[in-house]
Amino acid sequence: MPVSSDRRRLLLGGAALGTLACLRPVRATAELDPEELRARAGRLPRLHTLIVSQDGETVLEATFRGPPADRPVNIKSLAKTVLATLVGCAVDRGILDGPDQPITTALGPLLPADASPRLAEVTIGNLLSMQAGLERTSGANYGGWVSSRNWVQNALSRPFVAEPGGPMLYSTGSSHLLSAILTQATGQTTHQLANEWLAEPLNIQIPPWDRDPQGIYLGGNNMLLSPRGVIRFGEMIRHGGSLDGAVVVSSDWITTSWQPRTASRWTGHRYGYGWFMTETAGHQHYYGWGYGGQMLHVVPGLALTIAVTSDPNVRSREEGHMAGLRALVADTVEAAAG
Repeated sequence: MPVSSDRRRLLLGGAALGTLACLRPVRATAELDPEELRARAGRLPRLHTLIVSQDGETVLEATFRGPPADRPVNIKSLAKTVLATLVGCAVDRGILDGPDQPITTALGPLLPADASPRLAEVTIGNLLSMQAGLERTSGANYGGWVSSRNWVQNALSRPFVAEPGGPMLYSTGSSHLLSAILTQATGQTTHQLANEWLAEPLNIQIPPWDRDPQGIYLGGNNMLLSPRGVIRFGEMIRHGGSLDGAVVVSSDWITTSWQPRTASRWTGHRYGYGWFMTETAGHQHYYGWGYGGQMLHVVPGLALTIAVTSDPNVRSREEGHMAGLRALVADTVEAAAG
């Protein structure tokens, strides 16, 4: 169904000006033309594609640079949000016991021979919420971790720097352990599960991505998904786990994933199982994001879903890109809220 110009102006009444000289957001106004929004969003120096959907209708799809919107691209750590959903699919199927299951019972022979007894205190839920307590493998530690001969054992052998269930320690190693757990529990690769449980029912493509030296697909980074695939995944989440008649994951899992369990030390935003959460324009706002500015935003109260892909090879803080993206998304949500 075509979207009226009045409705488009209402929904897309705000934007971020994406250059260093123009980072102030344009506040929601009924007079702002959607084409002006498209032009201003296109000035964000690293932005590739922006898709906005409300009430199941694509209100805006614009590719400014980079691959077309139907081509799978590197979504970086937005993969953590997708991986958390795969864990939910495994729980729904009875393959995993649930978030309270100790990782030691799920990893089995993948545990190092000299594993710390304290690993028995770490649960699948702790990995999902980045509360394992183990030293991080992200940030300055990432290069050494992916250069190791065994990523699973390297992550498990790191010292405890906090109590399990304590503060958020953002770590791709924790997500990779979830990929290893899925592989161990099912006898299938994480890529096979992603295709069977997500890509096929959603009618999207998820090509193979990076693997560790043992052949386990990298959990929580470098997954390939097109912007249109991201928006369909987000719409499925917004609809409570199903889309176009296909049930992907239970609504109970989504509710569980959206329960705040910790918070980011950088933004203060709450974090659940693979989802950050905040409040925008008086509405609960859930999102995942990855290096460089790969984003999925879901605002259920406004029936709003936003997908963003950016240059995956440049830090999102370069040239104020993250500030511009946040302003762009916030203005879009505020405009949708009227």
